[in-house]
Amino acid sequence: MLKACRSGIQRRGAAKIIARDPDYARLNGQDLQFFEGIVGKDRVLTENLETYNSDWSKWYTGASQCVLQPSTSEEVSAILRHCHDRRIAVVPQAGNTGLVGASIPVHDEVVLSVRKMDKHFEFDDHTGVLSCDAGHILEELENKLAKWNYMMPFDLGAKGSCLIGGNLATCAGGIRLLRYGSLHAHVLGLTVVCPDSKGSILELGSGLRKDNTSLHSHHLFLGSEGQLGVITGVKMTCVTRPLSVQSAMIGANTFDDCRKILRIAKQKLGEILSSFEMMDRETMGVLKDNLEFENVLRSDPPFNLLIETSGSNEAHDREKVDSFLEHCLSQGLAMDGVQAQSHEEARLMWRLRESATIALTMDGQVFKHDVSLPLDHFYRLTEEVQKRVGNVAKRVVTYGHMGDGNSHLNLTSTKEKAEELYQVLYPFVYEWVVKHGGSISAEHGIGQLKRPYANFGKPPRERELVKALKAVFDPRSILNPYKFI
Repeated sequence: MLKACRSGIQRRGAAKIIARDPDYARLNGQDLQFFEGIVGKDRVLTENLETYNSDWSKWYTGASQCVLQPSTSEEVSAILRHCHDRRIAVVPQAGNTGLVGASIPVHDEVVLSVRKMDKHFEFDDHTGVLSCDAGHILEELENKLAKWNYMMPFDLGAKGSCLIGGNLATCAGGIRLLRYGSLHAHVLGLTVVCPDSKGSILELGSGLRKDNTSLHSHHLFLGSEGQLGVITGVKMTCVTRPLSVQSAMIGANTFDDCRKILRIAKQKLGEILSSFEMMDRETMGVLKDNLEFENVLRSDPPFNLLIETSGSNEAHDREKVDSFLEHCLSQGLAMDGVQAQSHEEARLMWRLRESATIALTMDGQVFKHDVSLPLDHFYRLTEEVQKRVGNVAKRVVTYGHMGDGNSHLNLTSTKEKAEELYQVLYPFVYEWVVKHGGSISAEHGIGQLKRPYANFGKPPRERELVKALKAVFDPRSILNPYKFI
């Protein structure tokens, strides 16, 4: 039996209520029967929906009473056509590993999960082009490609559970962007189903590396967060798996020294530099206190740089990294430095970076930020926030993809001080970022978290254009409502 849903949402910090739009229809028994006729009774879920109604951080909770699990684009088309006619709101959902609540229902929207869309997989090892369904897990794709000595061009901490369709819908970044570029550099074509009167199945782009015969319309769906259409298939380029991977950690005394080290890394490591990550001293503190992880650098530097190279000649790459480390130490830019001598030593280095998010969740209430900034202002934001929050915050922690200007500023607090900290932080953080030439979302998207600030840094005409595109693809505005468009 379908139940009445609540009228508000749980959200980070202040409890802001977004009213349910009464123009959206409520599900009834006939709708469920229709869905069962499309996907089968076992793929229309109406009980035990907690994992679909909340994100992994438990910040957002929806009240969906129906989860659909189609396995083909045609089934998605039939579902969206019906929902268009009835004006039933729908939330597309992939692995549900996002950090901004984009894939979580706000009210009683139907969840359309692409988890069962994982049958098609085709790879051309001559061109490096992958064609697959949207429901494949990122790590499983990585493992399949290893057969041909290829890999995905991006790597995420959630690779064991995130799905490729969701990765594209959020335009995921990750630690390989410095070397291989963003997803815009790799996606050649998409299969997208639109929520219009026909449930139109669009084949956008192609499987060719060069195709300038039309607008590159498939790129509109990268980062669209499921608000224009449902991505059901992808064609994209993969990259050859490096024969040699080297990792090193460097300790620096100032952020200015970090910037100089990055410039030297680009000069001396050039074509093999693949990652340049930064973790401040506070990051190491939360790792030690909550997970008992020790820093591999014994000098306890204010800034810890994790550098990775990917090449084809191990002796050559080791020599280049060693020369780079020697130069940084001899110039007084590095307090400390060590190059991994084995896979195990490299794993210990990367465990620090990849475990920071988990360590923070054990620290209390976490206020996460994902912003891009020019390097002149990258760590200045942290310093300004430290001064502003004082002892309201338990910790102020910054790590991130320094190589591409992506800062992950995190603050933790007790439950008692969470509301006070929220009021101190917002909109200050986002106003400061935009004022200093940055973006309020580097790779996590807008979702529910940043919806009140979605216009920050964007001219009104750009926002009007986005809304016009939404009306073209989703004329009744049923896909992922209450989010950034």
